[in-house]
Amino acid sequence: MSETPLLEVRGLSVAFAGHEVVHGIDFSIVPGERVALVGESGSGKTVSALSLLRLAANARLGGQALFNGRDLLTLPESELRAVRGRDMAMIFQEPMTALNPLMTVGEQIAEVLVLKTDMDKTQAVKKVLELLAETGIPEPARRARAFPHQLSGGQRQRVMIAMALACQPKLLLADEPTTALDVSLRGQILDLLVRLQQSHGMAVLLITHDLNLVRRFADRIIVMENGCIVEQGPTAEVFARPQHAYTRRLIASKPVRDVVETLGVSTAVMSASDLRVVYPTPLPGVRGWFKRGEFVAVQGADFDIMKGQTLGIMGESGSGKSTLALAALGLLPFQGALHMGGQTWGANAARNKALRRQVQVVFQDPFSSLSPRMTVEEIVGEGLGVHAPQRSKNERRQLVMTALRDVGLGMADAAAMTQTLQRYPHEFSGGQRQRLAIARALIIKPSLLVLDEPTSALDVTVQKQVLQLLQKLQRERGLSYLLITHDVDVIRAMAHGVLVMKDGAVVESGPVDQVLTRPQHEYTRILVGAAG
Repeated sequence: MSETPLLEVRGLSVAFAGHEVVHGIDFSIVPGERVALVGESGSGKTVSALSLLRLAANARLGGQALFNGRDLLTLPESELRAVRGRDMAMIFQEPMTALNPLMTVGEQIAEVLVLKTDMDKTQAVKKVLELLAETGIPEPARRARAFPHQLSGGQRQRVMIAMALACQPKLLLADEPTTALDVSLRGQILDLLVRLQQSHGMAVLLITHDLNLVRRFADRIIVMENGCIVEQGPTAEVFARPQHAYTRRLIASKPVRDVVETLGVSTAVMSASDLRVVYPTPLPGVRGWFKRGEFVAVQGADFDIMKGQTLGIMGESGSGKSTLALAALGLLPFQGALHMGGQTWGANAARNKALRRQVQVVFQDPFSSLSPRMTVEEIVGEGLGVHAPQRSKNERRQLVMTALRDVGLGMADAAAMTQTLQRYPHEFSGGQRQRLAIARALIIKPSLLVLDEPTSALDVTVQKQVLQLLQKLQRERGLSYLLITHDVDVIRAMAHGVLVMKDGAVVESGPVDQVLTRPQHEYTRILVGAAG
């Protein structure tokens, strides 16, 4: 590995509207090196990477970013366009928003080749198939004709990697390339990046908050906090002997188990027997005129959720875990038995309304699940309007404030609390928005919460805080949780029992210690092994 820097950043600063968010950082990357830039949301890591290619809109940049001796921050736009994609490429965090929905993925990769190289369209089409095959996409000729929405999350991310590698760049900027993926897919994408990095001899700057990925991938780590680099060095050395308090806090942010273990006889809050969920599908040809086929999303699931305990459901995307959760919430028709307090979902609206007071849900992404047009008071108190309409406006406000205090969003000062009630979701951080979602679910005092990936969109330190809050609420209120996640560490910290789902079927179930420490099914062993 060469010791002459491929990229040398000196005193990089980034400011928006006069407010500086990155404060004079320095780092370098040598050819063929794998470097991880880590930190929580808002630390400045992504905007620093975008600024290297001058992709941060309306940003005022200072300092230098020397790439092969040329300062990227002062290059004329025409010369910088030649660098983008050809010498330095970027993989964005969410491929569904980064890819053009109106073009096939093959057309999008070919466009890069035609614009950045001397290939004609025929040569570009052939190269597209080679790139897709190299990134491990099956049937590359067929997939090249697909639009982004017709591919899975893992396939879309492989398309992004193929597009980034089209011109064989010297430096690849990978911005959270695995955040939206299942744990086993994360491992596959990481292994793919390592293999391609080694075969192409390129350097990689991985931007992430996933420390498990950093351990497996990076030669060196750079830690950012509040727009400053607080620590950097060889990965093994930084993990073994972190010098800065912030680095130590990041490393210590692994979820900790703090739940009441099974004591004595407990009653079931929800029980299911031979639960089956089927989606109708069109049949080809003349048969489709007279009947429809079916896709079995959940087949023969049995489970009991005990009072004051957590049942974890783990599996990859498409395994059926979210469909099972929707059936538990009464939002999908199902076959088999599903009971809560001796009742089940049905056609009786009044009975369903009573059940909905007993089971509430906290979704994966609080930003999309909270209405941007409603204030905190309206969002958290919405359930009271449905289930306790007899309450006066003042009573509802008092209950909302109590719910906010219960989730750690209370203010001692009355004026500050009133101001909080009138704020909107976009004025809160990701962790605070998830606390709002929990407060909204808890205000009508349910006995069961369905938690659909409640921490996957959060930084590691915030994730730990939210899990601690959920554990505290469970201990104090005897709440039961149905926890859907692909994060084995979250299952290990929260769950009492586990269901492992694959292709709609439960392939393994049992107490959390038994399933995670002595997995019997090969698929479970793969999931546990991929979690590191």
